[in-house]
This record gives sequence, structure tokens and C-alpha cells, in this order.
Amino acid sequence: MAAHDNQLQAALKSRHVSMIAIGGIIGAGLFVGSSSSIAQVGPAVVMSYGLAGLVVLMVMRMMAEMAALRPGLGAFTELVREVLGPRAGFVCGWLYWYFWVIVVPIEAIAGAKILHIWIDAPVWAIGVALLGMLTGVNLMSTRSYGEFEYWFSLMKVLAIVSFIAIAGVWVFGITSPTGPTWSNLNAYGGFAPHGWGAVLAGTASVIFALTGAEIATVAAAESHEPARTIARITSSVAARIILFYVLSLLLIVAVMPWTSIVPGTSPFAIALGHMAIPHAEFVMNLVVLVAVLSCLNSGMYVTSRVLFVLADKGDAPAWLVAVNRRKVPARAILIASLFGYLALAASVISPELVFSFLVNASGALMLFIYFTVGVAQIVQRRRIEAEGRETLPIRMWLFPYLSYATLGAILSILVAMMFAPARRVELISSLITLGVAMGAAWWRRR
Repeated sequence: MAAHDNQLQAALKSRHVSMIAIGGIIGAGLFVGSSSSIAQVGPAVVMSYGLAGLVVLMVMRMMAEMAALRPGLGAFTELVREVLGPRAGFVCGWLYWYFWVIVVPIEAIAGAKILHIWIDAPVWAIGVALLGMLTGVNLMSTRSYGEFEYWFSLMKVLAIVSFIAIAGVWVFGITSPTGPTWSNLNAYGGFAPHGWGAVLAGTASVIFALTGAEIATVAAAESHEPARTIARITSSVAARIILFYVLSLLLIVAVMPWTSIVPGTSPFAIALGHMAIPHAEFVMNLVVLVAVLSCLNSGMYVTSRVLFVLADKGDAPAWLVAVNRRKVPARAILIASLFGYLALAASVISPELVFSFLVNASGALMLFIYFTVGVAQIVQRRRIEAEGRETLPIRMWLFPYLSYATLGAILSILVAMMFAPARRVELISSLITLGVAMGAAWWRRR
């Protein structure tokens, strides 16, 4: 970082960063958002999640190869800066900051709507309280953020493991009164009732539920052993994707007919209700609330760290390069919190115009960022090979074939978004945001 006094503290342990990776993957997109994907694709949605998971896994591996060489940079977007230059670093850094600063009010609203079931208060007021509470958590210390995220993520893991166990004994006929229920996978129009084209189109929708694992590479910079921590994260992310997404969704569509799942509701709650588990809706509301708070907590953390690094590189106001006595970038955290409050206000005052545009304008940004990371990894690897350096702590599998295949897959998903009416607006709005960031980078370097 810029100066010794402004160094972030290495306060996170390996267990914190590992759970942060899990927390980044498991969110409301799994517990609630998967219902829309199931309704659009059918039982074959597990293939959509599997394909999307492979893309994210490849990106994480490419990111890990670069991060292992420079584990203390503070944000993976700085890896892009080192390889592709300051303009690319500027664009990636600000796009990533914007993506997560929009996630913060979205999650605050989602959590407020759940709490509104039990608390007689306006949704916006509850959202403000949640945002304020987790701003306070992040201001306390990096360790406090890590501890909160550790326990949030642990509760999500326990919830999913418990669901897999309950649903598993049901589909094998141990607790089901009608015997094994695997026939539900084919009994209602077949395994892919809308065709395999819908499976590929579904990949474009579900990949956004899988983004977030890269937060761990940001957090690793504040851990005691960043290089070793990054290696551990990437080696286990595939198992998490398979276990937490593919297996749980496979069990959901095997427990009951996929046609009974209503978009916008929790398929986990519906499946538990189908299996006559008492208080299923209440339990799932609590789980979703934990998932939302976890994502809100991580959003506050990652936006502040990325803004801190941008300021350190001269791409944001220099006064943001400051930490308090607990080695926390308090100014960057408060700026992220302020934008969260402004977006929250927009959701109340202009939900159909301003807030809708803010949300849509972040829709495809992670794909742009992932694509740039892939390009940077290929360029860096070519340079290393040209210099004759053969020692790499972590290597991308089957280079360069899987690297190019990943870039091709990301481009295919972007093209699929253009042909999907629900995603086209997000793609166009995100392209506008990308254009603004590129214009700002050009002006800044001029």
C-alpha cells in the first residue's frame, strides 16, 4: 500500500477466508432465485448450474494463478492493472466497486422484507437499520467482519447440509410414504422439458448466482498466509459448487414435481413443506435472512477494500488512503455505506426508474470483469513462458485450452443474454456502464 501507516492489518485467519469464499457463493440466489431457473428449465436446471459452476471455477483458477504470484495486492482487480495496464485496472476496479455497492442496498431491502414479516416497521426503515448495523461491524475491525462472516457462512452450510440429508432419505424412499421419488426427474415432460436450448439459456441466468467467490482473493490479502490461503480456496471451490448448488437442486426436483415450484418463492421451503417438515417456511425465512445479511456484510467489506486500493493507485481521491487505529479503511467504508443509503432511498422514491436502472446497469458487469481477468491470465502466462520462468505456485489447468474455452463460454453467455428478453435490458445497461467507465479511464489518463 501507499505508506506504512496506511497498511491494512493481516487480521484474518485461513478459516475466515475459507468461509468468506463459501459466503460469496451461497446467497439468496440459491435459496430463492433458483425457483425461477427451475420453472424456466425444469429438472435439467442442475446442468445449467453445473455449466455455470465450471465457468466460475475456471475463472477462479486463472485468478488464483495470478494472485499466487502477487498475493498481497489487496484486490484481484489490481492483477489486471499489473498485466494489462492502468486503464484496464481503473475500469475493472470501478466496475467491481459499482457491482458490489449496488448489491448492498439490494440485500438490505431483501433482508428488510423478511424482517417486516415479524417487525411492524416500514421496509425502508428496517433496511436503513440493517445497513447501519453491518457498517458498524465493518468499522470495528477486519477481524470482526471475518468473525461475523464465518458464523453467517457456517449457518448457511449447516442449513444446506441438513436439507441434503433430509431430502436424501426422502428421495431414496426411506421417509417417503410412496417409496423412492427419483421418477419426478422424468415424469413431468422429461428431464429437459423445454429442450436443451433452455439449459444453455438458463446458464446465462444462473451464473450470476455463483459470482462472489472472488471476494476471498480480496480477503486473502488481509490474512496471515495469503498465497497458501488462495491455493486452498481454489482447490475446494469446485466441491462447494457441486455440493451446495447442484446436489441440493437435484434433490429438490427429485423430491416433488418441478411444476409445483412457483418463481419468487423458496424451492427449499416448498420441498420441506412437501416432506411435511414442521415450520418449514419459518425456518427458510431465517436461513434466507442469514444469507442476505452475509451478502450485505461482504458487500460492505469488498467495496471498501476495492475503493481503498483504487485510491492508493491514484484512481480515487487520495484522502481515502487512510486507516483508523484498528487498521480499517473507515473512510472507504463510510463512502460505500453512503452510496448504499442513496441507492436505498432511490428504491423508495423511484423504484421503477432510478433504482431499476442502477440494478440493471450492474447485471453483466461480473462477466465483463471475469473476461478481462481471463485475458490478463493468458497475457501474463505468455510473458512468464517467454522469460523462461517455469515455477508457478498455482497453474491454470490445461493451459491455454481451458483459458480460451472459458473466454468463449463467457462470450456465449453474453450473446445468450442479448437473445433473452429478460436479460437484454441488463446487458445493454451494463454496456452503458462499461462505456462510462472506459470514458472515465481515458479522461483520467489524459
